[in-house]
Amino acid sequence: SLIPREPTSTRSLRRSASLPGWRTRYGLSMPSGFVGILTFDLHMPDGASLKGKRRHLLHTKAQLERRFGASVAEVDLHDLWQRSRLTMAVVRRDHSAARQALEDAERYLSAQEYELVGCTRTVMSPDDDL
Repeated sequence: SLIPREPTSTRSLRRSASLPGWRTRYGLSMPSGFVGILTFDLHMPDGASLKGKRRHLLHTKAQLERRFGASVAEVDLHDLWQRSRLTMAVVRRDHSAARQALEDAERYLSAQEYELVGCTRTVMSPDDDL
Protein backbone atom coordinates (compact mmCIF):
# COMPACT_ATOMS: atom_id res chain seq x y z
CA SER A 1 0.00 0.00 0.00
CA LEU A 2 1.05 3.56 -0.59
CA ILE A 3 2.02 5.68 2.35
CA PRO A 4 0.69 9.22 2.03
CA ARG A 5 3.44 11.82 2.00
CA GLU A 6 3.25 14.91 4.09
CA PRO A 7 2.78 18.06 2.08
CA THR A 8 5.94 20.01 1.38
CA SER A 9 6.26 22.82 3.85
CA THR A 10 6.41 26.38 2.64
CA ARG A 11 9.57 26.83 4.66
CA SER A 12 11.52 24.37 2.54
CA LEU A 13 10.18 26.04 -0.59
CA ARG A 14 11.42 29.40 0.64
CA ARG A 15 14.90 28.01 1.16
CA SER A 16 15.07 26.90 -2.43
CA ALA A 17 13.76 30.21 -3.72
CA SER A 18 16.03 32.17 -5.98
CA LEU A 19 18.14 35.04 -4.72
CA PRO A 20 15.90 37.78 -6.18
CA GLY A 21 13.01 36.42 -4.10
CA TRP A 22 15.24 36.50 -1.05
CA ARG A 23 16.15 40.11 -1.77
CA THR A 24 12.51 41.09 -2.12
CA ARG A 25 11.33 39.26 0.96
CA TYR A 26 13.85 40.87 3.28
CA GLY A 27 14.11 44.20 1.51
CA LEU A 28 17.86 43.77 1.14
CA SER A 29 20.11 44.02 -1.82
CA MET A 30 23.31 42.03 -2.15
CA PRO A 31 26.12 43.83 -3.99
CA SER A 32 27.42 41.91 -6.95
CA GLY A 33 30.95 43.36 -7.01
CA PHE A 34 32.99 44.59 -9.96
CA VAL A 35 35.17 42.95 -12.56
CA GLY A 36 38.27 44.76 -13.78
CA ILE A 37 39.68 43.75 -17.16
CA LEU A 38 43.11 44.79 -18.38
CA THR A 39 44.19 43.90 -21.91
CA PHE A 40 47.79 44.71 -22.77
CA ASP A 41 50.44 44.14 -25.43
CA LEU A 42 54.01 43.35 -24.50
CA HIS A 43 57.06 43.76 -26.71
CA MET A 44 60.12 41.71 -25.79
CA PRO A 45 62.94 43.15 -27.94
CA ASP A 46 65.45 40.54 -26.75
CA GLY A 47 63.16 37.65 -27.63
CA ALA A 48 64.98 35.22 -29.89
CA SER A 49 62.58 32.27 -29.73
CA LEU A 50 59.08 31.24 -28.76
CA LYS A 51 60.63 29.26 -25.90
CA GLY A 52 62.16 32.46 -24.44
CA LYS A 53 58.86 34.27 -24.90
CA ARG A 54 57.01 31.52 -23.01
CA ARG A 55 59.47 31.79 -20.11
CA HIS A 56 58.83 35.55 -19.81
CA LEU A 57 55.06 35.10 -20.09
CA LEU A 58 54.92 32.35 -17.45
CA HIS A 59 56.79 34.60 -15.03
CA THR A 60 54.62 37.62 -15.83
CA LYS A 61 51.37 35.66 -15.48
CA ALA A 62 52.50 34.13 -12.17
CA GLN A 63 53.42 37.55 -10.77
CA LEU A 64 50.09 39.10 -11.77
CA GLU A 65 48.21 36.16 -10.24
CA ARG A 66 50.23 36.34 -7.01
CA ARG A 67 50.35 40.13 -6.59
CA PHE A 68 46.81 41.01 -7.67
CA GLY A 69 44.79 37.79 -7.38
CA ALA A 70 44.19 38.01 -11.12
CA SER A 71 43.35 35.45 -13.76
CA VAL A 72 45.59 35.92 -16.78
CA ALA A 73 45.56 34.46 -20.29
CA GLU A 74 47.51 35.01 -23.49
CA VAL A 75 44.79 35.91 -25.97
CA ASP A 76 46.58 36.84 -29.21
CA LEU A 77 49.90 37.04 -31.08
CA HIS A 78 50.79 33.47 -30.09
CA ASP A 79 53.11 32.84 -33.02
CA LEU A 80 55.22 36.03 -32.79
CA TRP A 81 58.52 35.82 -30.93
CA GLN A 82 58.67 39.35 -29.62
CA ARG A 83 55.02 40.31 -29.13
CA SER A 84 52.21 39.06 -26.96
CA ARG A 85 48.71 40.16 -26.00
CA LEU A 86 47.40 39.18 -22.58
CA THR A 87 44.18 39.83 -20.70
CA MET A 88 43.86 39.80 -16.93
CA ALA A 89 40.73 39.95 -14.82
CA VAL A 90 40.27 40.84 -11.15
CA VAL A 91 37.14 40.85 -9.01
CA ARG A 92 36.72 43.40 -6.26
CA ARG A 93 33.94 44.51 -3.95
CA ASP A 94 33.78 48.10 -5.18
CA HIS A 95 34.51 50.00 -8.38
CA SER A 96 37.43 52.01 -7.01
CA ALA A 97 39.22 48.89 -5.74
CA ALA A 98 38.90 47.22 -9.15
CA ARG A 99 40.17 50.37 -10.90
CA GLN A 100 43.07 50.65 -8.45
CA ALA A 101 44.08 47.02 -9.00
CA LEU A 102 44.22 47.61 -12.76
CA GLU A 103 46.26 50.79 -12.33
CA ASP A 104 48.70 48.99 -10.01
CA ALA A 105 49.04 46.09 -12.45
CA GLU A 106 49.72 48.52 -15.31
CA ARG A 107 52.36 50.26 -13.19
CA TYR A 108 53.96 46.89 -12.37
CA LEU A 109 54.01 45.85 -16.05
CA SER A 110 55.57 49.13 -17.20
CA ALA A 111 58.45 48.68 -14.73
CA GLN A 112 59.52 45.29 -16.15
CA GLU A 113 62.30 44.47 -18.65
CA TYR A 114 59.89 44.25 -21.59
CA GLU A 115 57.97 47.15 -23.11
CA LEU A 116 54.31 47.71 -22.34
CA VAL A 117 53.09 48.71 -25.80
CA GLY A 118 49.35 49.19 -25.32
CA CYS A 119 46.85 48.84 -22.53
CA THR A 120 43.07 49.09 -22.13
CA ARG A 121 41.23 49.07 -18.81
CA THR A 122 37.58 48.26 -18.24
CA VAL A 123 35.66 48.01 -14.97
CA MET A 124 32.16 46.60 -15.05
CA SER A 125 29.53 45.18 -12.76
CA PRO A 126 27.83 41.85 -13.51
CA ASP A 127 24.58 43.81 -13.25
CA ASP A 128 25.59 46.07 -16.18
CA ASP A 129 23.93 45.52 -19.54
CA LEU A 130 26.46 44.13 -21.97
